[in-house]
Amino acid sequence: MTATTTSGHRSAGQIGRTEAGPRPLPPLATFLGAPVPDVVDATVSSGLRVLAVRRPTVPMVELRLRVPFADSDPAHTAQAELLSSAMLTGTQRRSRVELDNELATVGADLGVGVDPERLGVYGSALADGLPTMLDVLADVLTSAAYPPAEVDRERERLVERITVTRAQPRVIAREALQRRRYGDHPISREIPTGAEVEAVTQEQLRALHAGAVVPAGSTLVLVGDLDPEAVIGQVEQALQGWSTDHPATELDEPPLVRGDDLLLVHRPGAVQSQLRLSAAAMPRSDERYPAFQLANMVLGGYFSSRLVENLREDKGYTYSAYSAVEFMRNSGSLLVEADTATDVTAAALWEMRYELGRLGLVPPTTDEVDSARRYAIGSLLISLDSQAGLAGTLSALTSAGLDVEWLRRHPERLAAVTTEEVAAVAAEFFAPTAFTGVVVADVDATGERLRALGGVVGPESS
Repeated sequence: MTATTTSGHRSAGQIGRTEAGPRPLPPLATFLGAPVPDVVDATVSSGLRVLAVRRPTVPMVELRLRVPFADSDPAHTAQAELLSSAMLTGTQRRSRVELDNELATVGADLGVGVDPERLGVYGSALADGLPTMLDVLADVLTSAAYPPAEVDRERERLVERITVTRAQPRVIAREALQRRRYGDHPISREIPTGAEVEAVTQEQLRALHAGAVVPAGSTLVLVGDLDPEAVIGQVEQALQGWSTDHPATELDEPPLVRGDDLLLVHRPGAVQSQLRLSAAAMPRSDERYPAFQLANMVLGGYFSSRLVENLREDKGYTYSAYSAVEFMRNSGSLLVEADTATDVTAAALWEMRYELGRLGLVPPTTDEVDSARRYAIGSLLISLDSQAGLAGTLSALTSAGLDVEWLRRHPERLAAVTTEEVAAVAAEFFAPTAFTGVVVADVDATGERLRALGGVVGPESS
């Protein structure tokens, strides 16, 4: 019997149990939809799409600008990375210090990030400082100067950061996985080499900015203590100088991931191995996606999943094993991964394949599906609770062609999924033969046992 606390209150363990065993979870509530405010959605004269949402929980405004930013030129990755690092270092009328100071006076900040699909500008400001933030944004978008001294400084920092990053085992595994599943497609080029960055010139940055940082096809999301109708006019006025005669460049759809052998990548002397398995996933626009989402949750999408129970809790092979969906504009890929000690690499891969096969052969139970459903719905609602979370979610969904109504109704769709629907999707998409991937490991220590499992190719030894 669990002892009571000295205060006379019941402990968490007592509350969670009855004489008959663990207390059952309450029934799933009836969801009327995610609490998403109305969204004003308009396209201004430049072709920029603007989504404005009033969420006056705090006197702030969150900003998310997404510019499609793809290019098939192998040199594009290095140029894009340096551009994103140097974009806020000065304009024709403001120095870097002046940009920072002007934003600071209204409690604002701006940042820039880039990946093979898009250039993103993100930031926040006090609500009454939104005009200032929009003015600074307009200045950067229309007249970023890329001063030579600042570009040189950012190039040096970027090369140093890339050198450190590319030496990390997880990055080595990621790069190998991208090549394995997408080949030479531009989406596989996520991080340039230091030498590629060193070759980028100031003139190339200015040309790339002028030709690719354009409004048509881009999306700006503003969420916060604002008047949505009025803010559309503010954006039109503030960004009136940002215009071009061509749209931003969307990334060509990458090939679907096909099942194939795993590639063994040699990392001499490694004491830990990286296992990365990937298969084609269902896009969010598919009507069966809620069932797919729950199947993934059961497999490895949260801490109570089968992968965690097996590889971490039962076998102790890894600290963290999980599965997740990576979305592209019209498609997606499923990623299953774990980092494990060298001596149990083959055993961990065996268990990962076992769990993939078991998901289709031994369908999730009602309890497993209900637990995953609660987590998925709860996580979504929590992610929408803040201005930043709502802004980020709207930006991501808009890029996939989904609207606010899809978001609002998603909890209902999750609540309606049956265990049989989850089982059907699991059998179709999670079969071990649907996966390819990589194992980054010391071949001398792991190669023989990995090849004995079958479906693993790569170097025989160092």
